[in-house]
Amino acid sequence: MTGYIRSFHEIGLADVGLVGGKTASLGELYSALSSQGIAVPNGFAITADAYREALARDNVAGDLHRLLDAIDKSNIRQLTKNAAKARALIYEATDTPLLRKQVVDAYQQLEREAGAGIAVAVRSSATAEDLPTASFAGQHESFLNVRGPDDLLEACRRCFASIFTDRAISYRIDNGFDHFKVALSVAVMKMVRSDLAASGVIFTLDTESGFRDVVFVTGCYGLGETIVQGQVDPDEFYVHKPTLREGYRHVLRRRLGAKQIRMIYGKRGADHATLTRKVSQSERQKFCISDPEVLSLAEIAVRIEAHYSEHAGAAMPMDIEWAKDGADGKLYIIQARPETVASRRSADVYEIYNLRERGSVIVEGRAVGEKIASGRTRRVVSARDLAAFRPGEILVASATSPDWEPVMKIAAGIITDKGGRTCHAAIIARELGIPAVVGATLATERIKSGTEVTICCSEGDVGRVYQGKVAFDVTKTSVSELRQPRTAIMVNVGTPEMAFRTAMQPQAGVGLARMEFIISAHIGVHPMALLKPDKIKSAKARAEIVRLVRGFKTPADFFVQRLAEGIGTIAAAFYPKPVIVRLSDFKTNEYARLLGGDNFEPREDNPMLGFRGASRYSHPAYLEGFALECAALRLVRKEMGLSNLRVMVPFCRTVQEGERVIATMAVNGLKRGEDGLEIYVMCEIPNNVIQIDAFSRLFDGFSIGSNDLTQLTLGVDRDSDIVAFDFDERDPGMLEMFRLAIVGAKRNGRHIGICGEAPANYPEIARYLTRLGVDSISVNPSSVFRTMAVVADAEANPPKSAT
Repeated sequence: MTGYIRSFHEIGLADVGLVGGKTASLGELYSALSSQGIAVPNGFAITADAYREALARDNVAGDLHRLLDAIDKSNIRQLTKNAAKARALIYEATDTPLLRKQVVDAYQQLEREAGAGIAVAVRSSATAEDLPTASFAGQHESFLNVRGPDDLLEACRRCFASIFTDRAISYRIDNGFDHFKVALSVAVMKMVRSDLAASGVIFTLDTESGFRDVVFVTGCYGLGETIVQGQVDPDEFYVHKPTLREGYRHVLRRRLGAKQIRMIYGKRGADHATLTRKVSQSERQKFCISDPEVLSLAEIAVRIEAHYSEHAGAAMPMDIEWAKDGADGKLYIIQARPETVASRRSADVYEIYNLRERGSVIVEGRAVGEKIASGRTRRVVSARDLAAFRPGEILVASATSPDWEPVMKIAAGIITDKGGRTCHAAIIARELGIPAVVGATLATERIKSGTEVTICCSEGDVGRVYQGKVAFDVTKTSVSELRQPRTAIMVNVGTPEMAFRTAMQPQAGVGLARMEFIISAHIGVHPMALLKPDKIKSAKARAEIVRLVRGFKTPADFFVQRLAEGIGTIAAAFYPKPVIVRLSDFKTNEYARLLGGDNFEPREDNPMLGFRGASRYSHPAYLEGFALECAALRLVRKEMGLSNLRVMVPFCRTVQEGERVIATMAVNGLKRGEDGLEIYVMCEIPNNVIQIDAFSRLFDGFSIGSNDLTQLTLGVDRDSDIVAFDFDERDPGMLEMFRLAIVGAKRNGRHIGICGEAPANYPEIARYLTRLGVDSISVNPSSVFRTMAVVADAEANPPKSAT
């Protein structure tokens, strides 16, 4: 094509100056990747030359200078007035016979290829857009379901004019872009019939932590604009890149979104338009795409990332839009651009936000970012409320609009009723570096303007809004200044939600992941209640279990999949470093608190010393429940391909009990040594130390559990406030226990580590264990840097005489 028009197969990444970043990327996708099996809709671009020539016509540029050169973006009234005048100038200047003819000719050519009267999307594309340093997300206008030459020309002119929206002017000022050095191109692309199916957004990293070994896929029914606009809570999926490349095809983790509405093609009067419709309850209970489709999208995303990274000469995480055509069933890529926020965070400075206390939770939603902020709220219902907004306030709204961005830039945080982690509010919050809680249902009802609140996004996937000003700490550590000790410093990971973030700090893997934490937080049901629902006395509990397992083949599948996703997320985050997962170690009173649990657990006077740990796994009362735990572990290792997973047996009292557990695990497909499976045991009972030679014949390694070992050595109930003062890991008897355990394990060629918090709480214990030659020390994430420093010092300064 000639003149102002370029077809997609004529353009690529080198043409940003001609057609803008967004359209150059579409051209690259179409011309370079469609031949590799990646489906991209055809289309054409109106080059930025059309816009530049419009500015040169009738002194338009001079008029624009008078409107923009002295603009004060903090003066909202002036910004709105001058922006409207600027848009009117561009709208008029782009109405020329030559441009009209070329656009109509190009559209008719597209009709000949795809069918008469086809619907097209009209998207703006700035010449400084979608660069690694700026996203321009939502700054300019796009128009969907445009049909016929007249409507297309109108949409193109409005697209050109949108270079001077209030938000675009403000964005350029904030990011140091000269208004007159940024031009606008327009992309016209055949629309995919995703209104009949689904669409969404893909990131080739985790958007919150910046972790790069996953593909994050979101999706909803209908057109994907509802995700971007924050009108729906989408389905979410994670796929692990390294194991995907190794040939394992398994979704790592899923989250069912509410998907409240769908956007479809339709008519408003005589005009073609997009309309929204409610999604039925039965559809909302299903994922909008299948696992094979998620995996196909992940594979496409990995290939796109590799292509763009090769072109850039450096790793290039991507932000990709996809759409499924309900007519032909194909998955199409409709946009790809570099991710511009999480991927650009400093890899050297590790920043940790921690609450010092807890308040009353007002609402919960999806956490965006990992920060905490306090402030007074300002509820915004419409654009009229923006004038009252003050710097440092927290914006509360049903959803945000791109027009609100000048105000969002001065907010301390954002709370919305609707939206997922790829909605407009989430994107802008990340770019601004402020915390946001999105999809917090009823936030606008429960939080009035002027309320003092604290937004917390440092507790994993769930973002919480606390009543009042809650105290918190911020610690910053320079990774490059850390001394890395020879002793492996590992981390204890409590929940899968913290795994990606924790994996990005220096560590040697996971020394302890507690299975019971995952069962409690992500399943909430006693495994035997799922297997034997007829034994549950409460009708309410039975009904709740039916609700929870809806959509799964069997109640057992619900338990296995949820547990495997939690364990798999932790194993994937640290892959290929070792991840040691401890089998469930609830006490009977804790198991009883799970849904349906009181029907299956005995009442014990001292659960701490009762039916817990290894004693349960081959016992008839829990044998079937343990089989579900083994099934989840087997799925993670064999189907997800996460062979770095090691299994640890807790509270194993005798050698005979250990033999029974090893045999029961083998029956359930977890045979020690098979496919490299290593089985560890907790060293937390004095008998584990006394008989360490015998236990070494059964297990591949030991992890000292200092809490239980201390209470059983000193005879102190660690849950008792009355005698808590006697609980001290520094007691000479405890130090001897540590010594005997380490010497004994090494005598038998077995790994020996410690996963209690004693080394973090007491530096002298960390130094003592280091000098004894302990193989690993595993502490909570907040203690890693401090423990590294102590251990490195102990290694560098050994005692003059033997310990």
